[in-house]
Amino acid sequence: MGPGELHFWVLPRPWTHTDPAPLPVDELDESEHARAAGLVRTGDRVRYLSAHVALRRLLSAYTNIPPRALRLGRDRCPCCGGPHGRPVLLDRPHGPVPDWPQFSLAHSHQVTVVALARATVGVDVRRVPPARAVRLCLPDLHPAEQAELAAVPGRHRPAAFARLWTRKEAYLKGLGTGLRRDPAADYLGGRRDAPARPAGWSVTDLPGPPGHPAAAAVRTQDHHRTVVRTLTADCLHAEDATELIADSRARTHRVPQTAARRPQE
Repeated sequence: MGPGELHFWVLPRPWTHTDPAPLPVDELDESEHARAAGLVRTGDRVRYLSAHVALRRLLSAYTNIPPRALRLGRDRCPCCGGPHGRPVLLDRPHGPVPDWPQFSLAHSHQVTVVALARATVGVDVRRVPPARAVRLCLPDLHPAEQAELAAVPGRHRPAAFARLWTRKEAYLKGLGTGLRRDPAADYLGGRRDAPARPAGWSVTDLPGPPGHPAAAAVRTQDHHRTVVRTLTADCLHAEDATELIADSRARTHRVPQTAARRPQE
């Protein structure tokens, strides 16, 4: 993974109890087990465990560190300084390794995605919501985003909203604030004559599964290549998934000029 590259991995469906091999949850740490145990619905627990096994196995393939030996932590929150900012990969008690991959994880219903880059990164995936949910969320957007979506014909508006919202969530996750930052503070729409997108970031749409738009935000001015791969179920079940991950078929996704252009200061 070189400078300016983004690696985007898609896990199309979670592990289920009907799969032929058990999920290797022993690779997760205590905090991940505690978080999973706190999820009431079985489906939510399955999705969480699947996503985090996938994340650890991907990070293991990129770092040559066994999945259970990886130390995951949190950066400081830019809003309050608390230890609940974006997730980071650690090798020592006092902080992340500067030259290791930065990563971000997101899941929505049956889909999990992971983004990795050499720069700070955020990713999001979202199932297209019903029209009623879009109407409720529209007032929370940047004024220019509201106007942009208002111009979209009604039947196409939910998909347009989902694409915009994934860009916004990806950027806020990259910042490490999440929705603690006002969603109306930043413009993440697609019009060239609208306000500039956040300076210093490349925010681009990604090819998620049908009905699930995805996007990533990379803190760089040189995001020029995105590599898209699918993480198969075998990668979750194999005793050692490193070779399976390395052999995964890649597709190169061209970064649109509107996303890759240098933002206005």
